Amino acid sequence: MTQRRQINWKRVQPHSLRHGSELCVRHASDRLNRSVEQVAEIMAEASHFTLYKWLESGRMPALKIRAFENACGADYMTQYLAHSAGYLLVKVPTGRQAKHRELNELSKFAHEVLGLLLEFYDSQEGLDEAVQAVTQLMEELAFQRGNIEKFKQPELL
Repeated sequence: MTQRRQINWKRVQPHSLRHGSELCVRHASDRLNRSVEQVAEIMAEASHFTLYKWLESGRMPALKIRAFENACGADYMTQYLAHSAGYLLVKVPTGRQAKHRELNELSKFAHEVLGLLLEFYDSQEGLDEAVQAVTQLMEELAFQRGNIEKFKQPELL
């Protein structure tokens, strides 16, 4: 039996719309223990046969993307659409105080990104990986910026 590689869901970036849908399905399976049939049932507008067809062809109707992502608990298709159009995505900050562990992980990731940049500029290899990592870091830093701004008046969740 082959074992699937563990994914760091916070850092993974889709490289196509179809890859985004595959990541959503895998996230639903790994994190929420949901099958494609259960995702289709939650969507309530598509049979699992239709959902399989959309996943196979990579041609899901745009009106169904948010329902699909909500059922999967991940938004990788939306991420791909925004990034491919040159936009950054920043989750809405809540104003809650960041935990030390979160900030340590962010610092570690920033160092990894700087390493990727150095490697790219030295060898001109790893362009896509460097671009994705810099984009992810910018989004996480922008979230922290917004979180700091809202810190005095946090939202209730």
